[in-house]
This record gives sequence, C-alpha cells and structure tokens, in this order.
Amino acid sequence: MHGIYEKDLDLNLLRVFVVVAEAGSVTEAASRLYLTQPAVSAALRRLASTVGAPLFVRAGRGLALTARGQRLFTSARPLLQALVEATVSPAAFDPKTSERTVRIGLSDANETWLLPPLLRALDEEAPRMRLVVIPVQFRTIAEALGSSAVDFAVTVADELSADTRRLTLFWGGFVCLYDPRHARIGKRLTRESYLAHEHVIVSYNGDLRGIVEDALGVQRRVRVSVPMFHSVGALVEGSALLATLPAVVAREITSLRPNLRTTPLPLDLGGAPTELLWRNTVDDDDAIRFIRDLVVRVVKTVHGPEEAPRSTTSG
Repeated sequence: MHGIYEKDLDLNLLRVFVVVAEAGSVTEAASRLYLTQPAVSAALRRLASTVGAPLFVRAGRGLALTARGQRLFTSARPLLQALVEATVSPAAFDPKTSERTVRIGLSDANETWLLPPLLRALDEEAPRMRLVVIPVQFRTIAEALGSSAVDFAVTVADELSADTRRLTLFWGGFVCLYDPRHARIGKRLTRESYLAHEHVIVSYNGDLRGIVEDALGVQRRVRVSVPMFHSVGALVEGSALLATLPAVVAREITSLRPNLRTTPLPLDLGGAPTELLWRNTVDDDDAIRFIRDLVVRVVKTVHGPEEAPRSTTSG
C-alpha cells in the first residue's frame, strides 16, 4: 500500500484521461466534465509526464490513443467504473446470501436465553451468517465498544461515550433462588432469614462482594463466589445456599432444574435496564443492523411486548 502514496499521481487525471479517450476529443470531453478545454489539455499533459510517454496522437480533428495510452485505458476504465459504482451504488445486503461474521458482546446473564432463539432465527433468515460472542459486563463494555472488539452488545451498562447508541430492551429485577428441600425459608423470606443463610454470589471482581454488598452495603454470609452465572443452579441444587440473581437468569435455571424455586427478595435492589449498545460508526451497517433487529424480535418473544423503546446516544 505504501507504493500508492509514494507516487505523485492525481487520480482525477485518470478520470479526465478516460473521458477524453471515450470522446476522442478534448472539446467533447471538456463539455462532459464541465471543464474548460485548457484545463483538460493541462490534465493530459500532467498525466503524460507522470507516465513518461505520450498517450494520444492527433487523428484528423480528434485524438487517438497511442499503444501506451490504449494499455492505460484498458486498465483504468474498469477500475474507475468500479469506484464510481461502489460510491453511488453500494452492494445491497442480502441476509440469505451474506457470509458476514458479526461480533456480539454478551453478559453471561444474557447468553442462555438470547443465543438459542437468535441462532434459530438466523437458520431461517440468514443461514450463512456467523456470530462470535465476546464476554462483556458493565465494567468492560465501554472498552469493548471503544476498541471495536464487538459490533454491538447486550448488557447492563453505566455511562458510555457520547457516540454510543443505546436501546432499552427490558427492565429486570432480582429474585432469590433456592432449593426448598434444603433451604428452610418459611412462607416468606425475611431479611433475618436471608442474612442467616449462606450464599453463592457472582463477583466480577473475584472477591466476596456481589450486588447486595455493592448496592446496599449489606454483607452476606458468602460460602462461595463464582465469576459467572452458569454454575449457580448446580451449586444451589441439593444445598441450603441462596443465590440472588436477575429474574431472567433465574427463569432459565428453574426451567432446567424444576426442583428449584424463586422468591421475592427481602431487600430492595431496584432494577436496571438491559440495553442494546452500539457505536454510531456502525449504525448504517446493514448486516449489523439486521442482527440487532433480530435481537429485538427475540427479546419481544421471550419477555413479551414492552413499551416501545427509543434509541439514544449516550451522554
């Protein structure tokens, strides 16, 4: 590529050259290019000087290509035509034939419920497209988007750069997951009972602090801390451990482990929006937009109809 920039060649000269070769006349070419005849003649002289050989000779009242000019015309014309077509008529995206690979940032809380139906939709509508899933969470999403490590993401996020677009997919709260055969919580889980039990927590920091400790400053009796949600169901089942989870994660776990139950928390953790996040720079990428739209459709199917979300830039 460096050789392209080392040559002192104005590509506009090639455009003038091709039009003159097609017209066979400086006068006619000047009319087509909306230039003066002296400007066209000067451009041809500059190009001939760069090439190091004459490109035209007089032929009656017009011009004819030299052998060197014919070789240049044969090479330059299709390339210039391709550039024009790429500029004014970009290739249309067709999901049925596209082989694009799209990189999605997903928090582990969203992988299980989102990926299976998303892949089924791709099988039907874009069978040759591929997905690469990158793990993200609220502490890493800004860097993943900023470095273009992901094309878009589905996660909970805090403040992001002003060029990030955000679409709220759904609002999710938290529940307590437990095994009723071992955890004795009574008819209603109280704060005292909740804090008396041992807990399994998910900590992205690799410590004994989870969302309850961070949000409320309440320290639980943590028996085990794991980095992801995938193993929580197996740890809770057959034990007296409690787990505080996003409701969407708990729903997936109980669907696979029918012995487990959920109950409302005795602590107010509020909720947070799970969002679809992407940079402005890929907003007009048809392939990425297609997958984003599929995600929105999957969310409506899984979580039911929500209020129409609105896409905004972060600020």
